[in-house]
Amino acid sequence: MDSTINYLYQNCLPLLEVIIIINAKSNLFLPQVCPMLDNGKSNTYACCSIKQLKSLESSLRLSKVILLRCPSCADNFAHLHCINTCSPNQTQTVEVTKVMNITTFQNTTDTAVVAYKAFISTTFADSAFGSCKNVRIPATGGFAIGTMCGPYGATQCTPQYWYDFQGDSSNGLAPLDIDFKLINEGNTTGLPAGVVPYNGRALKCNETTPTEGEACSCQDCTESCQMIQISPTTSPFTLLGADGYLVVSIILFCLLTFAFLLYLFVACFLRSRRNRKDEEKGRGKGRGKDQNSNDVNQPLIDPAEVTCTDRNSLVKDLSQLFCIPSSFKVLLLSAVVVAVFSAGLKSIELTTDPVELWSATNSRARMEKEFHDTTFDPFFRTNQLILTAPGRKGHQYDSLLFGPTNFSGIISKELIMQLLELQTRIQNIEFWSEDLNRIASLKDVCFAPLNPVNSSLTDCAVNSLPQYFQNTSLTFLHLFSSSPLSFKDITDLGLSCMADYGAPVFPFLAVGGYKDENFTDAEALILTFSLNNYARDNVKFKVAMQWEQEFINMVQEYRNNPNTNFTFAFMAERSLEDEINRTTAEDIPIFMISYAVIFVYIAVALGEYSSLKRILVDSKFLVGLGGILVVGCSVLASMGFYSWIGIPSSLVILQVVPFLVLAVGADNIFIFVLEYQRDVRRAGETREEHIGRILGNVAPSMLLCSLSESVCFFLGGLSTMPAVKSFALYAALAVLMDFVLQMTAFVALLSLDARRQDNNRCELVCCLTVKTQRANKPNEGFLLPLMRKYYAPALLNCYSRIIVMVVFIFMFCASLFLMFHVTVGLDQELAMPKGSYMLDYFQYLYKYFEVGVPVYFVTKKGYNFSTMAGMNGVCSSVGCDEYSLTQKIQYATEFPDQSYLAIPANSWVDDYIDWLNPGSGCCRLYTSGPNIGNFCSASEVKDICKSNCLGILSSRPNVPKFNRFLPDFLGNRPDLQCPKGLNLFFPVFPASRFMAYHTPLTNSQEFTAALLRARELAHNITMGMRQIPGTAPDFERIRLIFYILAFRPSSRVTNVFYEQYLTIVSEGFFTISQCLVPTFVVCCLLLGLDLRSGFLNLITIIMITVDTVGVMTLWGIDYNAVALINLVTAVGISVEFVSHMTRSFALSIKPTHVERAKEATANMGSAVFAGVAMTNLPGILVLALAKAQLIQIFFFRLNLIITLLGMAHGLVFLPVLLSYFGTYFIGSFVCLHQRGVKSFL
Repeated sequence: MDSTINYLYQNCLPLLEVIIIINAKSNLFLPQVCPMLDNGKSNTYACCSIKQLKSLESSLRLSKVILLRCPSCADNFAHLHCINTCSPNQTQTVEVTKVMNITTFQNTTDTAVVAYKAFISTTFADSAFGSCKNVRIPATGGFAIGTMCGPYGATQCTPQYWYDFQGDSSNGLAPLDIDFKLINEGNTTGLPAGVVPYNGRALKCNETTPTEGEACSCQDCTESCQMIQISPTTSPFTLLGADGYLVVSIILFCLLTFAFLLYLFVACFLRSRRNRKDEEKGRGKGRGKDQNSNDVNQPLIDPAEVTCTDRNSLVKDLSQLFCIPSSFKVLLLSAVVVAVFSAGLKSIELTTDPVELWSATNSRARMEKEFHDTTFDPFFRTNQLILTAPGRKGHQYDSLLFGPTNFSGIISKELIMQLLELQTRIQNIEFWSEDLNRIASLKDVCFAPLNPVNSSLTDCAVNSLPQYFQNTSLTFLHLFSSSPLSFKDITDLGLSCMADYGAPVFPFLAVGGYKDENFTDAEALILTFSLNNYARDNVKFKVAMQWEQEFINMVQEYRNNPNTNFTFAFMAERSLEDEINRTTAEDIPIFMISYAVIFVYIAVALGEYSSLKRILVDSKFLVGLGGILVVGCSVLASMGFYSWIGIPSSLVILQVVPFLVLAVGADNIFIFVLEYQRDVRRAGETREEHIGRILGNVAPSMLLCSLSESVCFFLGGLSTMPAVKSFALYAALAVLMDFVLQMTAFVALLSLDARRQDNNRCELVCCLTVKTQRANKPNEGFLLPLMRKYYAPALLNCYSRIIVMVVFIFMFCASLFLMFHVTVGLDQELAMPKGSYMLDYFQYLYKYFEVGVPVYFVTKKGYNFSTMAGMNGVCSSVGCDEYSLTQKIQYATEFPDQSYLAIPANSWVDDYIDWLNPGSGCCRLYTSGPNIGNFCSASEVKDICKSNCLGILSSRPNVPKFNRFLPDFLGNRPDLQCPKGLNLFFPVFPASRFMAYHTPLTNSQEFTAALLRARELAHNITMGMRQIPGTAPDFERIRLIFYILAFRPSSRVTNVFYEQYLTIVSEGFFTISQCLVPTFVVCCLLLGLDLRSGFLNLITIIMITVDTVGVMTLWGIDYNAVALINLVTAVGISVEFVSHMTRSFALSIKPTHVERAKEATANMGSAVFAGVAMTNLPGILVLALAKAQLIQIFFFRLNLIITLLGMAHGLVFLPVLLSYFGTYFIGSFVCLHQRGVKSFL
């Protein structure tokens, strides 16, 4: 028998004799390797020896490790090789093309086959290939066929290429050269005599195998997938075939306009009818005409009959309360109070962490992040370059394997060698570290996944195209373009295709800007350095920061080199923080200039300027400075108080609160000072009494606004968003303190200034006096006469009022429509100043990266992985549940437009099952020696590990074996003998995470939608896992972590940031509603339960808010937490524009609504215009010069919108609204009640 059996790597020659398998050992071994040839004892024929079977088994082992996830594929793969090697009908399917003489162990000469042709039917080849083409490698997310098709990769692989690779002995796996000929069924042209192409039956991937192997899972076999019906995305709201919000807005506009016109018609009709009845019955007595000869329906009241005290319904004699003779004592007491509050600033805490600012401590994303950070190691720091060569012409390479292949301009040896040179320079960065007290380099801080303890430079995770060649030869660049995840190339050199630190080179980490995996068309090269993410209190954190600064310096120097052939963008982990800090420092002078402009305006605008000779006497420079100091002291007191009690501040508070308090404070200052200037001191009245009487007139209005705003902001402190909550609390106390200081310190300061002015002393130089005396008459300035004589009459004539109402109704309805189309989110580019190198990086990132961020589905305690049901519930290979965790994620990737998932999750359980599978040869036991019975790795070549960890027929471990071999699996380093084993991306206990990849996400809207869809999927998975036997009742939900991996910018954990946009609309509605309620309540209470005035006040503020959001949409301002803070501020500023006017109208004693609206517009409107609008506008306009885009958009644009809309509604719309629907004579009711006119009431 031996004379007819060839040994190692040999086929029967001359292929005439057939061996019957009768040896017991052979009869057991053949079914393991070639079960399709096993026909039972004494009936099984084969043309191979035991040694050949072992050789064949060894050759198939590595492929089986990869393909065993799909038993039918593995069976088909082995099928043909078993036919060629051991089939008794070899002469019909193969033709020997090369033989050679060999010397056997018995010193005899024998003939061996070293090359032959194998003839296969395309029917068998296509079917076998189809069963394997979708089998995945979980660790890489790619397809197994991509590593088994040579240079062609998964996308270009065909059955012919697949078999060509299997028959190429240079691949290190094939024992001899086999030339596979695929012959169409029925085609005999060119076939050697007697040859019949093999046309056996290849199993489909959804079929079971003869050895009872189960059908392949859905992830590896599309035919096994269930028909999944995914719910359609929510369609836009439509009515009558058009945008539903537009239709509703048009209908609302028509209804409101019709209601208003109907009101005018009915009011005119009733007035005419009432006038006719009065004339007929002679009941016109007591009626009169106003100054425009219009009929007056209310009794005429002489203004002289009503004193200033009578006009105030709440304050009887504020002069006695506020007019303290010793102004210096008041100032000293105020300074002491402010100093006590401000002392807390010594312990102020400034929050800059986005997580702390925008995510509540009890939010789902925040808790998931804290759990992740305490369970898994912190994610590594990213330093990256994206390089392009625009304008460089491409070239064509005529490959023997692929034919003519196009290469883009940047995929050239010259440029890649320059990239390698740059990479080497960066890797060799060295610097003196004070923290380590020695010279430090990359190896001290780099992320080294396979050797984290004593890392060398080659252990550091550096991802680039040269890494595919271990940073050496680029001769076989075309191989990377086809199969970037291969273990090694197929040339005689046998070069490794792994990076020098031991990991595969993922194409999206090496090149970018390609389409459909045509890597040679890439437009960009990517170079990434990963560092360990040390805690901030770790000494190496400063070392990492220092290395990143050296990295930035070197890259900037390289970019400025005129000999550089690249155009590129770059970033370091510290870049975002550095750029934000830089722009903050650069924009501080802008804020200072803004405040200076406001101060100059207040100082100039408060002056009387009755005479050129008295200009230095009548100016109000010190009063203006005092007003600014009052605002500053109120802000400092607020910040100090909250620092005392441990509520942190933020940059938003430092930038917004002073502007808000300045708007409120300046308005009150102008109202107070202008009222004082417009009034004449009465005979026998002292200066203090005069100031007290004026204060008694205006203090209720100041109290109305300040109290409304303060309560508004205190209620805003109920927000769950930390940044909004802290801002609201700081603003509330600052507004309240501002009012208190205005009622005390500013009144005392004005009293001192009035004393100086009465003594004709010059401001700043008090020792100088002028002889020109001050005229004892009211000083109305130029604004009050202008508004009284021209503006108010023009605004409030009958035609203008109708136009104003219709225009503002249209504005409200249009803004309501636009509000539903505002963009929600905040793109990280806006945090960068104009001209920042990070803006170029973001542009390159979105343009050239071909993969989205990874997402981790994280399980916590309560799930039992060790049971059969537990394993099947989280895996995706053969035998797993069709709705397992990974399988559901796989289904989601079939609908990337809706799920935002592109690559399914990989599972360590899949790798563990494959690793344990006896066919993989990965998990073996020592059968002799001192370690007998212990784990033996696949790299152990000695013939002392013959026992498998599992039985031959076992496909899953039992619980004891699962727990026994798990540590060996986690500690086993993968290699060519066993590509399974330790994977640092898969921590197992106490929690496990399963990583999938999103589609490319480029803006906050896509990130938010992806988070929402992922949460829906995680909830569905959780509900399914709770039904698996063995799952604990307290099994917690699947947690989600979005990570920005090594190819993404600095903010690594993204779901914490983007979670806010899932609820920010409802959060904003709730917060603003809370702010609106006190404006109505306080207005009603302080106006003597005047519900109508409170309601009109509320309507106007709502319109300002809605119009602000509408203009935001038109001007491209996104709605986010920063915008929400400004909208809360808008409510406060709107109170200033509206409430003063409403109160002035309500207490007016003019005979008609129109006359009262004119009086309020002239008297109070001029003060509001000068105090709020003209105070804010100069400072806001200066902010347009800021470099930071956030300041330009959310402080310049948005505050400009708020101020202009507030001014338009407060000075245009509100007077017209009051002239139609305003309340009746509150002041008259009070006055008549005080005089005992009971009948009128």
